[in-house]
Amino acid sequence: MKFLFFASALVLSFGVLSQDSLRARKLDDVIVYATRANEKTPTTFSEINAKELKSRNLGQDLPILLNFSPSLVTTSDAGAGIGYTGMRIRGSDATRINVTVNGIPLNDSESHGVFWVNMPDFSSSVSSIQIQRGVGTSSNGAAAFGATVNLQSSNVSIDPFFETSNTVGSFNTWKTNVVYNTGLLNEVFNFEARLSKISSDGFIDRSAADLKSYYLSGGRYGKKTMIKAVLFGGQEITQQAWYGTPEARLTGGDAELQELIDFSGEYGTPELEANLRNSGRTFNYYTYDNEVDNYRQDHYQLHLAHTLADNWDLTGALHYTRGRGFFEQFREDDDLEDYGLADVVVGAETITSSDIIRRRWLDNHFYGVTYALNYGSDALGLTFGGGWNKYDGDHFGEITWAQFAGNVGIRDHYYDGNGIKKDFNAFLKVNYQLNGQLNLFGDAQVRTINYETAGLDSDRSPYDVDTDFTFFNPKIGLTYALNNSTNVYASYAIGNREPVRSDFIDANPGTEPKHETLRNFEAGIRSRSSKFSYEANYYYMDYKNQLVVTGAVNDVGAPIRTNVPKSFRMGVELSGNYKLTDKLVWSANLTLSKNKIDQFSEIVSASFGEIQHSDADISFSPNVISGSDLSFSPTEGLTFQLLSKYVGKQFLDNTSNDDRAIDSYLTNDVRMSYDFEVKGIQNIGLSLLVNNVLDEEYSSNGYTWGYYYGADILYQQNNYYPQAGRNFLLGLNLKF
Repeated sequence: MKFLFFASALVLSFGVLSQDSLRARKLDDVIVYATRANEKTPTTFSEINAKELKSRNLGQDLPILLNFSPSLVTTSDAGAGIGYTGMRIRGSDATRINVTVNGIPLNDSESHGVFWVNMPDFSSSVSSIQIQRGVGTSSNGAAAFGATVNLQSSNVSIDPFFETSNTVGSFNTWKTNVVYNTGLLNEVFNFEARLSKISSDGFIDRSAADLKSYYLSGGRYGKKTMIKAVLFGGQEITQQAWYGTPEARLTGGDAELQELIDFSGEYGTPELEANLRNSGRTFNYYTYDNEVDNYRQDHYQLHLAHTLADNWDLTGALHYTRGRGFFEQFREDDDLEDYGLADVVVGAETITSSDIIRRRWLDNHFYGVTYALNYGSDALGLTFGGGWNKYDGDHFGEITWAQFAGNVGIRDHYYDGNGIKKDFNAFLKVNYQLNGQLNLFGDAQVRTINYETAGLDSDRSPYDVDTDFTFFNPKIGLTYALNNSTNVYASYAIGNREPVRSDFIDANPGTEPKHETLRNFEAGIRSRSSKFSYEANYYYMDYKNQLVVTGAVNDVGAPIRTNVPKSFRMGVELSGNYKLTDKLVWSANLTLSKNKIDQFSEIVSASFGEIQHSDADISFSPNVISGSDLSFSPTEGLTFQLLSKYVGKQFLDNTSNDDRAIDSYLTNDVRMSYDFEVKGIQNIGLSLLVNNVLDEEYSSNGYTWGYYYGADILYQQNNYYPQAGRNFLLGLNLKF
């Protein structure tokens, strides 16, 4: 709260100047100007505004709300879109998607991941989202190796309002929030506050989520200066469901289940075996009821936007993110030496193992500054920007209970590790309007990273890294206007990206992961009209030393990756919007792609050696992705939508083995919304969303692992993440 009072004092200290609504909103938009693309920028992007988000927002996580965006595939551990969710764009997962909120990096500095469960219902405080596919323009944070997702929090509201949204649905899902906005006070000040709570049992057994969040903002919008404080955060307690469901449980019979029990080594007790045999698609390996992730994250941002002179403006921001929490696990018959504990002697018996409940903690700080100097005229647009950020994160483990543990204390740490990462970048972007039709674009970024670690990893092995990276990331392109509504563009960009923490930990002994380089070519056409709009583009993404997932996961469910020297992604993306009649509109997108690794070495086991694969498909990269939204509005305020999503076959590893794949799937959702007014209430919104209306049985994610036994007999196990069948969400929104 001290930060809030400090920020409020800064806001009030500027005094009062007259201001109209258009100027206030323009100042708000300046916050994200430096990191966003526009129609003159020769890159591939799409945008979602607050109205679209609101119509979709019934409590599901943000990736699920973006599900029908081009080239995007979503997944949910719990199977119903609440809790741990993720997305891939052009086959690239969240660790390769640069995410910013108001230009501030959101990706975790060490894992590069984005954990949307830490900021539930944040979409209720978002005014717009821009998704840039490919390298995109320079931004703060880790390099974009698949896409950039740029979120802008709530803009200034001219009029005051109070709003509440409530949702009930399948799996005991419940969401409620309240939002209050003061409107523009004295034509200068604006404040907004939101509180949210979301809970769901999840589709998967024991995958419940209990989520709370808040959002606060306060700003002063002067004639030339805006200063705005933004605070948001969340607390999540989510049961773990990252293990997945074995293929034998989903599609096999008694013989397949018995083979799983005999060879996997994971069902060695009567309780575990009974859980496997008696479950269905909702199987969860974890039976301990407090196998939870318990984490809190708070974000503090202070933004300044100032008009220096005609065509010049300056923006800057200070930010601080505080994260802390743990996940708790029950471990059966673990070796005491794995925790640095001595054997326990009870009478004449020496005990070397014990049932244990442990907690693995994260306690981290992330802070820094971002800046941008912008110039804009009819002929020239120029931005000089960048940022400096520092991450300081502790990793440690506690034993909270053990059947046999000697003299260990409840707060003793059985491992301690620390990671410090410093990240600096500076970039210069130029848009030059050469003539009435041709615009030239240039963008050059220098980024330096220092990453140091010390201590022990969770398996008590030493984890010591001290490495530096310096990257130069140039981008060039052009946009040519064919007429007032249509333009074509082409661009070439280079991006470089450092390995993440787990890449160092999971690397083979004696090796160190290499940084990745991406050369990205984009070319496309965009056209806008009142009745028909379309976009079509071609992309080629050429990687050097791309880190690709092997198909296996480590002991916390994170995918294990390895460098491959040469690989590429190539595809065509088509999207459009056609107004068939005044009441019927169809929006659709289609991606056709080819995603290949030149040479991939499959490491089967230390004794068996390696198997070489050529021209192999990159895992989790479907060759076909499509989305469709057929919207019918028979009368004002009433809308019916048929939402369809097709995702082609995805391989679980890089062997192109059809026996290690996620089958293609087609889902259909039906949404109905009705908005109307009554006296005293500005808007009443009713929404009904029926997900997977045809009750398709499908999985959206998975992993694989295996080993050889005997001379040449392979045991391979596929685990999948089944998604819910037909389910519903019913929402009521009131705005006063």
